[in-house]
Amino acid sequence: MSKTDQGNFFEDFEVGQVIRHATPRTVTSGDQALYTALYGSRFAVQSSDAFAKGLGYAHAPIDDLLTFHIVFGKTVPDISLNAVANLGYAGGRFLAPVFPGDTLSTVSEVIGKKENSNGKTGVVYVRSTGYTDKGTEVLDYVRWVMVNKRVASNPAPEPVVPDLPAALDPQSLGMAVPLLDSAKWDNDLSGSQYRFGDYEIGEKIDHVDGMTVEEAEHQMATRLYQNTAKVHFNKHTEATSRFGHRLIYGGHVISIARALSFNGLANAFHIAAINGGRHVAPLGAGDTVYAWSEVLDKAEIDGRTDVGALRLRLVATRDRPCHDFPGRNPDGAYVDNVILDFDYWALMPK
Repeated sequence: MSKTDQGNFFEDFEVGQVIRHATPRTVTSGDQALYTALYGSRFAVQSSDAFAKGLGYAHAPIDDLLTFHIVFGKTVPDISLNAVANLGYAGGRFLAPVFPGDTLSTVSEVIGKKENSNGKTGVVYVRSTGYTDKGTEVLDYVRWVMVNKRVASNPAPEPVVPDLPAALDPQSLGMAVPLLDSAKWDNDLSGSQYRFGDYEIGEKIDHVDGMTVEEAEHQMATRLYQNTAKVHFNKHTEATSRFGHRLIYGGHVISIARALSFNGLANAFHIAAINGGRHVAPLGAGDTVYAWSEVLDKAEIDGRTDVGALRLRLVATRDRPCHDFPGRNPDGAYVDNVILDFDYWALMPK
């Protein structure tokens, strides 16, 4: 009997199944430094203990997306080791700050599955929840992933597709942020004079800069998050895939686009929720990522006079500057080279 694990295929998942994922991970200041080295993120709250303490944090929390990547990475061996692609996200909530020294673990529940028409793959929906070693829930989110079947001729299950929210209620946001002394928010040190009141619904921002993805950086990132998906790791097997090469992990694209968004949204210091997200097209090593954002909505948060919530659409492209804000054609199809469409709530000081 083999002692190795080939990962789960589409047939192995059952709606209602709960999976407790292996390898809890203690977060260190080294993880945060590596995250900065990989993406160049410059948000002041996550970069400076002094800045964060001045606002009311115990010290600088780790980047929200680093929390996401670590929690996500725990799920890969059980959920997406045999994935074709990760397709999207919804209903994500950042519930508590994470600091160096916290240990993160993840539990997932299968909430839906549906076989694709080709009979070779299917889509699995899971809700994953990240906890600290003290039992604090720090993040939960839904993702759906296309997974290979073990045997194409196996019968299709009854489809179950969960009803997911288009957006989260902004009144449920802000739990991961202490009440801030926003009078001590230093615009010079944060990198922007623009605060919550300076943004308008419908406003679009070209983040201008581009960042080229290197193979070594992507490999370091997937190892950092312990993301073992073959499609990202194994050049030998992926040479015969339909793309002919390894694909860049979708979260890597999100982090690059988020880092680029600093130029125009430097004071949007905290990702409070993920409303939805779609990896529109793959990215490969040597490609350059550009990004733009649109303000979809603004909201006051009950009981918070220090921050407001901006609902932002973050669009990333491959080898295409975003001065013309590329997105969808009038017929609804994405224009060439759009690779990410990501909808999230961010908190910004007033």
